[in-house]
Amino acid sequence: MSAFLVSVERRAFKQAVFAVKQDESALDIVQDSMMKLAEKYATKPVEELPMLFQRILQNTIRDWYRRTKVRTTWTTLFSSFGGHNEDGEERDFLETLEAENTSSVPVTPIDQLEQSQTLKIIEGAVERLPARQREAFMLRYWEELDVAETASAMGCSEGSVKTHCSRAVHALSILLKAKGITLDALSRP
Repeated sequence: MSAFLVSVERRAFKQAVFAVKQDESALDIVQDSMMKLAEKYATKPVEELPMLFQRILQNTIRDWYRRTKVRTTWTTLFSSFGGHNEDGEERDFLETLEAENTSSVPVTPIDQLEQSQTLKIIEGAVERLPARQREAFMLRYWEELDVAETASAMGCSEGSVKTHCSRAVHALSILLKAKGITLDALSRP
């Protein structure tokens, strides 16, 4: 179990950051998901853990959105009670933080700069995708799940997964091509 959790930790964190756009919340989501997996499914065979974890992670992200919606409603209702910062501007209670660059480090500084810039552009394009397309894309291409596993994790049909992935790849190719980046790796259905 420990080896599995270590192997998925960074990718799960990145997935959660893409979904909620807050490092602290993403970390909480990943930790909660790992705890749920360890508590409820520790006796399951290792080959079942990736699917179970992805399902738990996606459900925890959805729960976070539900809680945030309720909190935002209450925050909005009580925003007149001191909702200004030191400059006199209204505070944004749901500030987003930039995700850390956790990519592998290239050999030369020029390569490192190019990779960093390319990853920033790709991450920006992925963040601009609609939530379901981003979720399908991340599960298929980031987590390398097949269509059936992705459908199970997302709680939808395999046809929906294929549609979301196709639309995501098409949208990403347009966004990235405009920036001069082509990704041939996004060719599978």
